[in-house]
Amino acid sequence: MPPSDSVGRLKRLDEFSRMDLESVKLILRGDSVIDWHRLHFDSEVGPAELLRAEEFHPDNPNDRVRLDAIKNEAINYLRRHFDFPIPGPVARASVEELLLLASGKGHRQLCACTILKAMHIIHHVDGRELLYSIPMSDQEVFHLVEEKIYRVIGGMLASGFPIVEFVGGRKNKDSLYTKLLSKADTTASAVYDKLRFRIVTRSPDDLVPVLHYLSERLFPFNYVVPGQSINTMFHFRSYCEAHPHLRPLLKELQTNVDDELTLSGNSFSDESYRVIQIVVDLPVRLPPEVMEMAPPAAWALGPIIFVLCEFQLVDRETEFGNELGEASHARYKERQKQAVMRRLKLGVRPMREPPRSVRKK
Repeated sequence: MPPSDSVGRLKRLDEFSRMDLESVKLILRGDSVIDWHRLHFDSEVGPAELLRAEEFHPDNPNDRVRLDAIKNEAINYLRRHFDFPIPGPVARASVEELLLLASGKGHRQLCACTILKAMHIIHHVDGRELLYSIPMSDQEVFHLVEEKIYRVIGGMLASGFPIVEFVGGRKNKDSLYTKLLSKADTTASAVYDKLRFRIVTRSPDDLVPVLHYLSERLFPFNYVVPGQSINTMFHFRSYCEAHPHLRPLLKELQTNVDDELTLSGNSFSDESYRVIQIVVDLPVRLPPEVMEMAPPAAWALGPIIFVLCEFQLVDRETEFGNELGEASHARYKERQKQAVMRRLKLGVRPMREPPRSVRKK
């Protein structure tokens, strides 16, 4: 069944741009967009898509005011603390124009990138403050997140995308207790998977196109939580070198392109377990009726909050292999429970975390 126009379609690998590949790399590696020194947009389409993924509606006058406010705060911050010289045309540019300038060359490109980095942080801080200001419980916020995710994934399923299974859920209290008792950091804020979603694709070749689609429609690449990505499915450089279209793009990427897997710091996962797992601070637009209940001071923060979610992607064959032997979820939970029992009885911490990454041999 072909996808509807509103849902769009998956990009084929031979259609990927530098921006597409760089975004996927950031997601898989758990890097930070703050460490980038340029963007790769080559038309007005890319900036518009990114803003929509961030839940902005640029045609909405209130959203335009909010975007300008974030930009002006970023410029004022840079001038206050770093005496940063910003040309007038750059300061007056719209956010979409800044995104295009950041993809160019010269001093204006540097200025645009710097402003956008500051904007990214300011918007995120304001969104987190708004989350704590609204009169909603965690469960009500989680419901808004689930509505958004089920709408996007549901559209993909209905349109015949290569997804054979989708499972979403909230971590129950007992699982939360067990996880915290098994971690060195026992504070609840250290748990990133209170909301978790699992997508199983038809084949390994579908993983990267599906991941890219989700980054354009659901979670922008720049809100992947740095240092929390796991990729034990494939070696990125080798994967790109095996595709004629992606191979020449590798040398154009701005950050180091290695061939390492990104491993879990979870000592209870078996070495044979394979998955792509990312944590995102998902942007969620609050309905008008919720904003009406917010205190007046919160209105200046805009209508967008951020909620931590975990996403796992795996293909059907690998999913089947993950449920065999020591890699199975049942064996994982058993190892975790045994470690918790030892800790409760003896105060012994779980085994030390393994290195974050391993080089391909």
